Amino acid sequence: MAPTPQVAPTVAMVVLTLTTGMVEAVSFLVLGPVFTAVQTGNLLFLGFAVAGEEGLSLLAPAGSLAGFTVGAVLGARLEAAVERRGGRWFTVALRTEAALLALAALLLAGPASGAHGAVTAVVAAAMGLRNATTLRAGVPDLTTTVATRSLTALLAPPGRTARVAPDTAARLRRAAAVATMFAGGLLGAWLLRREVAAPVVLLTVAGVVLATAAGAAAGVRRPPR
Repeated sequence: MAPTPQVAPTVAMVVLTLTTGMVEAVSFLVLGPVFTAVQTGNLLFLGFAVAGEEGLSLLAPAGSLAGFTVGAVLGARLEAAVERRGGRWFTVALRTEAALLALAALLLAGPASGAHGAVTAVVAAAMGLRNATTLRAGVPDLTTTVATRSLTALLAPPGRTARVAPDTAARLRRAAAVATMFAGGLLGAWLLRREVAAPVVLLTVAGVVLATAAGAAAGVRRPPR
């Protein structure tokens, strides 16, 4: 039987999934068309652009893929180094992600023309780091950046038979992954349509990520009962 994940990491992953939807609202509706967390979409955009589809840029998805790659590789090394030293790699990773998102917000709010490419790369680096973090955390059904597998497993649980009772905790995690991804995208798009500036949305996400890191740190410090 697979080990049951602790409640605190599960809650953290659900919150981070919500922020992914908000980030992608900014990415697609303001910086795009481009994604910064869902790199499957960028691979398709890149293919369409190479094929000559009008209205699609090669630079945006390529820059996002490059930023994501750098974030994932360096993030994994950072987390491994912190863990070797006995540090709290999870909170360090989330704080670093929040710093990158704050930097992207500042760049987007600045006067520099053509900053969208740099902003996209920085946000994608934050999301690459996020993916390295969630991969290391290993909470089932909650990758925080992809909902397809969670939706499939929710609708058609693997190995389900008439003799096997459904795993309620797993179904709740899968439902939460799908619902919060949708809710995050809805919230991000709603804020943008209400003329909330995109940098403010990114700063809000950075604040939520920092709060999640603080909550995780508090959970580690709390003595077991």
